[in-house]
Order: sequence, then structure tokens, then C-alpha cells
Amino acid sequence: MALTGKKKKIDVIDKLLEACYQHNKDALFIMSLMHQYEDRGSLSKKQLEGLLLKARKINDLPTGIIAAVEAIVLKMPTRDKTPVESIRSKDQESSEDYSKLMNEVLEKYPQHKRVLFLKTQLEQRKTLAALEQKEIEKFHQLLILNKK
Repeated sequence: MALTGKKKKIDVIDKLLEACYQHNKDALFIMSLMHQYEDRGSLSKKQLEGLLLKARKINDLPTGIIAAVEAIVLKMPTRDKTPVESIRSKDQESSEDYSKLMNEVLEKYPQHKRVLFLKTQLEQRKTLAALEQKEIEKFHQLLILNKK
């Protein structure tokens, strides 16, 4: 039994790795996870999920160990790996649209202080909040399109 920390907790991940290794000593996946767990002291969420898939196939394994590792996996954060470029391109497109609206307003009213302020924010590559975007649309409707 592996004990860790000041409180001497039982290391369920190590116990699960040992049980899977004892069931099939030739499994390269389990061996690589064991080496990595010994080196780093932890496994990623994906690695633990893979270990759980292997462990569920073993019939004589105590369900408490599997449940404890499942609880550890559920506590771990899921990382979102959406490409950053797509998010930036959407922001750039929306900022271009709002800069066009602001330019139209400033052509007719060049001293409009709020629109000038929002334009300098856009030029400094700051994103506009939803409220500020609505303000620009409102100014454009009232001053250029003359709609109420």
C-alpha cells in the first residue's frame, strides 16, 4: 500500500496501477503510466480515463478503488483546446464593423466625445463590451439613419 502526504492517505491511483499491472504484466500502456506516475507523481485526466477503461475490464478489482479514481477524474478540469486564431478573427471582424459605424458618425459629427473615446479604445486593440457595441449601434441609428 502506498501512503502519501502528512495525513498518510492511501494512494488509490497507485493501487489501481498495481492491480492492472498484476492482471496483465505485458500491457505496455499500464507500464508507461506506472513509469510516468513514478516520475511526475500524477497523471493527466485523459491518462486516468484510459486507465479506468482498462480497469473496468478486470472483474476481480474492488469497485471502491475504481470509484475513487473516477471521483478524482471528475474533480480534474477539462481543458478547452479551441484554436485562438478563430476567436481573434471573429473579434477583428466585429471591430472592423464597429469602426465603420463610428467613422460614419464622426464624419457627420466629428466632435462626438463618446464615439471618439470608443474609437480610441478600438485603436488601442481593446475589445468593446456588449454595452459599448450597443451604444455605437444606437448612435449610428439616431444620428445617421435618423431612426428612433
